[in-house]
Amino acid sequence: MQRFCLFLLIFAITSGSFSQELSTGSNRAARFFRSGLQQYDLLNYQEALDLFKRAISADRNFHEAYLLAGDVCFDMGEYRKAAGFFEDAVSLDPDFYPLAWLNLGNSWMAVGEYEDARNSFIVLSSHPGVSERYHRLADRKIKNCDFAINAMENPVPFDPVSIGPAINTGDDEYWPTVTADEQTMIFTRQIKRNPAGRRFPGNLREDFYVSYNINGEWSVARNIGPPLNSELNEGAPSVTADGRLIFFTACNREDGLGSCDIYFAERQGDRWGEPVNLGSPVNTASWEAQPSVSPDGKVLYFASNRQGGQGKMDIWYSQIASDGNWGDPVNLGEIINTDGNEMSPFIHPDNRTLYFSSDGHTGMGGYDLFVTRRNDDGEWGKPENLGYPLNTHHDEIGLIVNARGDRGYFASDRLTGEVRDIYSFELHETVRPMEVSYMKGTVYDASTRRRLYASFELIDLLTAETVIQSWSDPVTGEFLVPIATGRDYALNVSGSGYLFYSDHFSLSGFAHQTDPFLKDVPLHPIKEGEKTILRNIFFEFDSYELLPESIVELEKLVEFLNNNPEIRVRINGHTDNIGDPKYNMELSERRTESVAEYLSGSGIDMKRIGYAGFGETMPIADNDTEEGRAENRRTEFEIIGIEY
Repeated sequence: MQRFCLFLLIFAITSGSFSQELSTGSNRAARFFRSGLQQYDLLNYQEALDLFKRAISADRNFHEAYLLAGDVCFDMGEYRKAAGFFEDAVSLDPDFYPLAWLNLGNSWMAVGEYEDARNSFIVLSSHPGVSERYHRLADRKIKNCDFAINAMENPVPFDPVSIGPAINTGDDEYWPTVTADEQTMIFTRQIKRNPAGRRFPGNLREDFYVSYNINGEWSVARNIGPPLNSELNEGAPSVTADGRLIFFTACNREDGLGSCDIYFAERQGDRWGEPVNLGSPVNTASWEAQPSVSPDGKVLYFASNRQGGQGKMDIWYSQIASDGNWGDPVNLGEIINTDGNEMSPFIHPDNRTLYFSSDGHTGMGGYDLFVTRRNDDGEWGKPENLGYPLNTHHDEIGLIVNARGDRGYFASDRLTGEVRDIYSFELHETVRPMEVSYMKGTVYDASTRRRLYASFELIDLLTAETVIQSWSDPVTGEFLVPIATGRDYALNVSGSGYLFYSDHFSLSGFAHQTDPFLKDVPLHPIKEGEKTILRNIFFEFDSYELLPESIVELEKLVEFLNNNPEIRVRINGHTDNIGDPKYNMELSERRTESVAEYLSGSGIDMKRIGYAGFGETMPIADNDTEEGRAENRRTEFEIIGIEY
């Protein structure tokens, strides 16, 4: 807007002769002014400012010289000096160029002087010399000033701490991304191509660096190297919760579709694969950047100025289809996107809390950080400003929040006044996401201990929704699966040629369950005599009636049997030792019969299904404790035959 107002002023000045249009009668002042305009067109700001000052010295009533001097100072980031020149201009004549009140207000806002900014916008809001468009703009600016004044009177807790010298250096570090366990951080560092040269755009390059949290301390960051890093620029990384997929921005590449495109790469073991352009329809001839991938890797949020948006820069999302292709991007809509700019989206591992930057929503001026939450119907709520002093009169762009939801990371130069560094801080409670824990471990062959590649599904037992779908590392077998609190989950792990593994996480009664689940997963090969406990088969108390929460596991068993038509299985039922042994035997028998009937009703030939109840005769844990008795109350399936 500042630039647009300057354009209007210059157009008004240059559309006629200087002698007729300028407010000065001094030829000397006019010559200095004309030369200043030429230097300004060449972006020689300091030379232009010196000439405008000389024009003012030649004629103290030269309106245009004050206005252009103010604009030059604003473009140079010297906002207080800009405000001084605009103050002088409106003092000479408040009506000579009414949009000077807008420039004056913007200058005061840029240094956090909100009362002075508000007074300027109030003059503009009712000035008869500007259009209704500027009256509306002034009203929005007044609203921002009112918000900022109130926010500064009611600050939120905010105590940023440098992440330390292992990561922060004399170079710029920014755009961090962390895995769900906060053990790995990848970020962008701007380095000099020629270390002996000076810092100027042609000698600077953006590369990815990585650091690991070891015993609570970040290791010295190292350059990730090729193939992720190249001689060109790479920036704004976003990794999946397990750190195995990375999405990032790269600009002006030979395979690019627009000025900036989104790329991705996959890690196997400690090696990253070649980056791949996501291509159409995510990337276009427009600007696509600042990706944020959902914890399950299925949804990609990003910023773009493509056609069809709400304003200048909008936040969009694309979902990956079953064939592995990304779908047509969808605009997040007018709840989040405005006629201004929305950028730097970050979707939290809870998969329903989104942080972003905006200069269109009511805030402190410039870009502020906001949070919005998605409800169970998939609708996003009204964005909430994160408050002062997290937001200030500076531009705040780019925030990530850890899985626990209590710590944020951001990059800024406002605390040092020099290079950008990465900081962490405790996030105040009103803008925290849902807490997320995680399960971490290794998948291996139960017989040979060989590390395995396997798929993971974390399923909400109440809704049968697949919350997370992931894979273990094909080299190391390692996995990391985020788990949001407040729900009950089934976890299924499947590998080709193996029985699937079943587990259960009951977190619906926990408001604060962030301790990680560390668990290695043995997969048993498909062979006669092997068994798997079905930990997500549930019955009514003292009954053989299946509960609805069992459907997820039962359907997994149906899928397994359909994928392996050569095997025959037996459903085994077991109880603890509470009650009459004969009754327990009968109850376990009836329960396995219920499971067999479900399988038959789902199309599985009963010739392939046996069932048997064993009551309390085959315990796998101590019946003297409740935990042990819970282990003994189980349903399992056993391979009893394979037809080759």
